[in-house]
Amino acid sequence: MAGGAGTLGRVLVVDDEMHLRLFIKAVFESAGYETATARDGEEGLARLKEFRPRLVSLDLMMPNQGGIRFLSTLRADPEFADTRVLVVSGVEDETFRHSLALLQAAGGAGRALRGPDGYVEKPPTAEALLSEAKRILESGAETGRAPNAEPKEA
Repeated sequence: MAGGAGTLGRVLVVDDEMHLRLFIKAVFESAGYETATARDGEEGLARLKEFRPRLVSLDLMMPNQGGIRFLSTLRADPEFADTRVLVVSGVEDETFRHSLALLQAAGGAGRALRGPDGYVEKPPTAEALLSEAKRILESGAETGRAPNAEPKEA
């Protein structure tokens, strides 16, 4: 398991808004997680490889490389199959999941993108972030599979 001694694990916070990035980082650190941050998806992928978090807190709308591309890259890499993703976004959960379904349909059979493991709408509260992170990490620990993963259609 990735994570420092005495911590609940590592969380990578990927968000282009500095005040939110620092808020989310502080929430996780105060709860006992080790954290690292990135300003966009491109920087996030670099930090992912060096930091090796258990959980990524991911914004969707970012410059350079946005959250969808980050999520797609992470999910395609078997090295990070057990890394959980908590989307923290101003885009409503239902709207995001609809857009994700359209992207999956456009990708063709066998190229379905597994969505995030959890979702918190902005502005996030500390309670929402921590409860969703706990749910994600506890429910995914046993199976190695995302708890909210959409079942594949036959």
